[in-house]
Amino acid sequence: MSAKETQTPPDRRMRGFEPAARLLRSRIRAAGEARGFAVSRLLTHWPEVVGQEIAAQCRPVKIGYSKGGFGATLTLLTTGAAAPMLQMQLPQIRDKVNACYGYNAISRIALTQTAPTGFAEGQAQFTPAPKPAPRAPDPDVLAKAKATVADCADGDLRAALEQLAQNVLSRSEERAGRRKADT
Repeated sequence: MSAKETQTPPDRRMRGFEPAARLLRSRIRAAGEARGFAVSRLLTHWPEVVGQEIAAQCRPVKIGYSKGGFGATLTLLTTGAAAPMLQMQLPQIRDKVNACYGYNAISRIALTQTAPTGFAEGQAQFTPAPKPAPRAPDPDVLAKAKATVADCADGDLRAALEQLAQNVLSRSEERAGRRKADT
């Protein structure tokens, strides 16, 4: 027998990369069960369960079960402005959530209104406003940056240095403008 045939395989199994969902499954289940969510899919796939439009306006917070076990109450967190529109859609939301469970687990939905920031920070994660488009750089800054890197022979390096110079020069001009406004 050769040396290769007598070697035993390593004790641990090499699994490579595991999906993040598999690694976090037990923690998500424990956190969900603490809030009454027997099916964690309701939390992790909320936009798929109720739709993107509704999911952008509300988040599931907890499920409270009655003494009999059936007829649970789902509590949704929403902003005050979105609450009247969601109130009209509660029957459709309840049907979609019950379809996720596979039976009529939810008989009532309660809406809790809150501000997207403040005391419910971390609980209410509503769709943020879109970021404003970046301003066009000042032509003087562009000219100064181009003049600063004009001696560089390598084209890629020159482009990178020019971008860096634009960033530095525009920030220094913003600071100078703020100082003038403060005085």
